[in-house]
Amino acid sequence: MRRRLPMVTALALGVVVVGLAIAAGWLGVVTLRNKDEADQKAKAMQSARQMGVNLMSLNAATAQRDLDRIVSGTTGDLKNKLGSQSNAFMQQITKAKAKSTVSDVDAALVSIDGDSAEVMVSLTGTVTNDKVQNGTPQGYRYQMDLTRVDGRWLVSGLEVVP
Repeated sequence: MRRRLPMVTALALGVVVVGLAIAAGWLGVVTLRNKDEADQKAKAMQSARQMGVNLMSLNAATAQRDLDRIVSGTTGDLKNKLGSQSNAFMQQITKAKAKSTVSDVDAALVSIDGDSAEVMVSLTGTVTNDKVQNGTPQGYRYQMDLTRVDGRWLVSGLEVVP
């Protein structure tokens, strides 16, 4: 009887140790998954925020570079559409000697699911050109659909929200 008690105790402790190891492993996996989700949410919002800044940071003197920066942050049909319209857009910016600046940028995640996200971006932009020397700050809001491509969040859909 005396010998059975230590064996039962050792067996019980072994079961407890295995149970704790399984629980610790499960908690580690859950923690890593939650951290990855939080990282992806932050990356999607940052990409959308940067696109908002890029859309409102245009200058006739650097129009091609500015447009290239916008197009590089897009994917799919939106990228094709912007690429095909960039020459006409660049001519308009250059002809009007337009310049826009941005301030007060904010982004909010609407939804995220795997490799797609929807983000709302609001910002204040000021546009000047050869006819309007002193622009007035104005609020802009964009709804952006993003797609994760090779680890980067790129804008695949863009809509101005009234």
